[in-house]
Formats: sequence, structure tokens, C-alpha cells
Amino acid sequence: MPTWSRLRRLVARVRRGLRAPLRVLHHDDYRLPFTSIEARTGLGPRRADFALWKLQIDGALGEDGLWEAPRALLSDVLRVHTGRLVESLGDPDVLGAVFAVEPWDVPVDAVLDTVLRGVGGTVDAARLALDSPGPVLNLFGGFHHAAPDVAAGFCALNDIAIAVEAVRAGGFSGTVGILDLDAHPPDGTAACFEGDPGVWIGSLSGSDWGELPGAVDETVLPEGTGDDDYLAALDGLLDRAPRADLWFVLAGGDVVAEDPIGMLGLSESGAAERDRRVLRHLGRQPQVWLPGGGYGPHAWRRLALTGRTLAFGRPGRIADNLDPLRLEFARISGTLSLKDLGDIGDEWLTEADLGDLFGHSEQPRRFLGVYTPGGVRLAFGRYGLLEHLERLGYRSFVIDFDRVSAGERLRVTAASTASDERHTVMELVVEVVSSQQLELALPGEDAAARVLFIHWLTLRHPLAAFRHGRGPLPGQEVPGLGLAREASELLRRVAFRVDCVAMAMRPAWYHVAFSARKAMRFVTPEAQARFLALQRVLGEMPLVDATHRVKEGRVRIDGTPWSWQPDLMAAWADPDREWPCTDRLAGMAAEIRVEVVPENT
Repeated sequence: MPTWSRLRRLVARVRRGLRAPLRVLHHDDYRLPFTSIEARTGLGPRRADFALWKLQIDGALGEDGLWEAPRALLSDVLRVHTGRLVESLGDPDVLGAVFAVEPWDVPVDAVLDTVLRGVGGTVDAARLALDSPGPVLNLFGGFHHAAPDVAAGFCALNDIAIAVEAVRAGGFSGTVGILDLDAHPPDGTAACFEGDPGVWIGSLSGSDWGELPGAVDETVLPEGTGDDDYLAALDGLLDRAPRADLWFVLAGGDVVAEDPIGMLGLSESGAAERDRRVLRHLGRQPQVWLPGGGYGPHAWRRLALTGRTLAFGRPGRIADNLDPLRLEFARISGTLSLKDLGDIGDEWLTEADLGDLFGHSEQPRRFLGVYTPGGVRLAFGRYGLLEHLERLGYRSFVIDFDRVSAGERLRVTAASTASDERHTVMELVVEVVSSQQLELALPGEDAAARVLFIHWLTLRHPLAAFRHGRGPLPGQEVPGLGLAREASELLRRVAFRVDCVAMAMRPAWYHVAFSARKAMRFVTPEAQARFLALQRVLGEMPLVDATHRVKEGRVRIDGTPWSWQPDLMAAWADPDREWPCTDRLAGMAAEIRVEVVPENT
């Protein structure tokens, strides 16, 4: 009897049919190594990862469909960009301006590695496209705002121009077509190819940035343009497009109405129809597809739908509540046995463990009775946390446990790659209690139900410092690690491992609840509705501003001054379980009037 995963792969193989196979370029370093970029700009640092995981689940890649992106060669970069620009990218102030983050949040070597991997992916994608028919998708690319001597708009280098010059240096002498369907104009790409008769650039955008360099077929659409008008303009652009020997398509995910900076108004299905029409028009011409822009928590979906369209001809549908991080962490958890997590290796022997060997204790010291330090390290490695920390500048990780008055504590310390100074990067204090002890009524559970209560969790990035910008969030000594989502999902897995039906906490600040909102919810409908109403108003401002306004008492609810209340938040250990009464929360939240009191009022 075939398993569900095998059946799904079989269906995917049938759907791919006789289509040319999709090849995808990716690398683990495509994850942007910034801790604050998503909160500041809406650019998800793991968009490429999320899209890849979904495409793999769907069987979109086929055999040998995944290719590892190499680092671009400096010699190829210098075919397009000036030495002055390349040298300037070693400055955290320059990279911070390009990616709209503060210089303290720029680990220069890791950022440059990510950029060069993205550029190298586009170079290799061009070579693959020329080598054999079928679309090639690089999951990190489309840096169309970078000009020969300018880096801007999340684009440090122009991967398309570098790829064109690299294949030309390898003997390619054909024509190049570029369809830039990002919501913003291809100003940098136009500058790179100004006066080049072998390159045609066509663009649809929702922003008028004035005349572009060179001969660009540019159509600027009115703000809010929807599916019908956009697709009509696209058909016109495709009719005008020449044939080319190599195509680059920027399938920007920022064209949808929900994108915070795209200015256009397409639906998700409209964006997918855009991709389908372009794919049909290009046929079997060599073609490289790139994600371009895309902002907000659901931008990964547009990239995944592009991949599905290239693989199957039509995108199908992605469930609204699908969380790729949760699915991937569940998969990784399935590869970790209790023996893996609780095994004792020589590297991790402690005095407590040695005492056990000589009969002085009943069992080795374990966190929550399950995890050894070696088991925690193994898990952190599998989930990619240690790699992320290493890219931020840490090494020589040490994991230890002890008991404190509130419960059991897990602490992770690390040394800086630049010195031997050690720092605490993570500290967690938890306790397994009954729902009755918390005075928590869990729907469908009795008072003895086990709950993992989180007393304290801090994710610290002490190598960074608040040297610029708006300063720390309330209760914050140093910047965070940008791992809030991963931490939430890991705690869910821990709760499951120690036979708890739920996890719970009392968030001390608004930003703590905001960071946990994807995994947890307030237990009472009244508290959850109030939180949704707060997000409706405060979500329009940076998180640091929002949480300080709450802390300073500058928020009114239904006309009454209001201060933050650390009500109980919880989540099921089983993510498929749902809390009741969710249907009426939106209505309750809509009836709550939230006002932000101006300063000096």
C-alpha cells in the first residue's frame, strides 16, 4: 500500500507529464542574515526556504531538479560593476542603507556571502537554461535596482547583468530578453545595459520613477491596477516582445494588492495567471525566472506559486493557513529519536553524568527529563539554528541546564568569532504544570492536563549594539537574534516531546505577544479580540514604536486609557487542533475602538 507521500509524488509526476523539467537553484545561505529586516521592511529573510519546502512537498522539482547555487566569481562581478562599488560593499553602513537596516544588524561577511550566492545562482541558472530546454528558477535573485556604480533597494549587485556578461564570456553571442514584472521599474538593469543592442528590456510597473536609461519598453500602470487591466497590459507587452536566445523573467511577488510597497492591486490568482501567460508565450526558449520583490508574511506563497506554475503549467492552490516552517520543523522532528535527544556522548559528559557512572545519582542530568546537552546541540544543528548563529559571528557553543526558583533553565553561551569572550545567546526557563495550576481552562481537556509553561525566553545578539536608530524594545538589553518564529515552533515540539497538550505564557510586553502571535493566542476570547484590535491600529507603525506607545500608556481602548495586561497566551502542542469561538473573534475585534494618543497630549 503506497504511503501518502509516495502517492503525492506520483500525482505530481503525472501532472508534470511531458513538460520540460523544472530546475531550481537554492542554497542554505539564501537566508538573509539580518535579525530585524522583516520587522523593519516586511522582507522575509527565509522566503526562498519557505518556497523551496513547499515545492518539495508538492513534488514540483522531479529527479535532479534541485541545484546548489555557487558563489559568484569576482571576475564576473567586475564585468558589470565598478571596483569602487564592490569595495564599498565591505562597509556595514553601505550594506545597511541598501537593505534598510541599521549598521549594527549587518554581519558583512555573511551578507556578502548571501548576495554572491544569489548572483552565482542566476549565473548558473543561465548556463542551465542554455544547456537544455525548460524553465530554471533561482529562488533568490532579480536584483534590478543595482547599477554599475550604485547599490540600492535591497540590490547590492545586479545578478541579471552579471549572468549575461558571464555567459557571453563563455561564448554565448545570442540576444537577451528581460521581462521585468516586478512592481518597480528596472532602473539598475536599464543602466547596466544602456546602449547594448543585444538586450531588450520590457517592464510593467506600478511606480513612475521617470525616464529610464536606454531603450526600455516601460509601461507604468495606475496605482491599484487589478487583474484584468494588468493582464491586458501584459498581453500587449508580450505581443511587442521580440524572440530572444535567452530570457530572464522577474516574476515579482510585490504586484499583489496586499503587498505593502508594491502599489498594484492584483490578486494572488492574477499574479499566477501572469506567470502562466509568460510561460506559454516563451514556450521552449531558454528562460531564467527570478523572484524579484515581494514583501509581507505571505510573499513566499507567490514565489511558490511561480514554481508550481513552471512545473505543472498551472499553480493550483495553497491553503491559506499553511505554515511551511511548521511543516519543515515537523519533518525534522521526525528524524530525531528520543535516543538522539537524550544520548550521552563523551564530548558532553558532565560532573552529574560522571556521578551517575559511579553510582552517585539515579540518572544523568536531563532538561525536562528528556534532553542532554548533546541532544540539544544535535537538534539545534538539524533545525539550522547553529548555522544562523555562526553567520551572525558566534562559535564554540556550550549548552547547560540548572534549576531556578521558577523551573528548569536551559542556557546557550557562545564565543565571538573575533575573540574568546563568551556571551549568553539564549536562555529559557520552563516548567511542566497542570492546567489547574495555571487556572487555565483548556477546551476538551481536564484539570490535570499537562502544560509547558514558559516563564522566560530571551534570544540575545550581544555582538550587535543599539548604536543607531530607535533603541531597544522594553525589557531588551541587546538586539534579538531574529529567531522568534523558530523558537515558537521548537517550543511546540518540546511540549509534544514531554507529553504536554499545550504550551502557555504570560507576555510581559506587547512586542512579546506580537512575536508569538503566529504560534499562540490569548486564551480568553475577550483578550484575543482586544489584541486583534490593537494589531489593527498599531500594525501600521514599526513594532518598536507600537510597543513603546503601549508601555507609555498612550493607547486608549473605547476612550479609556489602557495599559498592557499580561493575560495568558497558549497554543496546542498539536498544531492541527483549533481553539473554539474563532469565527466570532473578528466581529468582537471590530467593535473595539483603539486610539493612539499623540505625544505631548
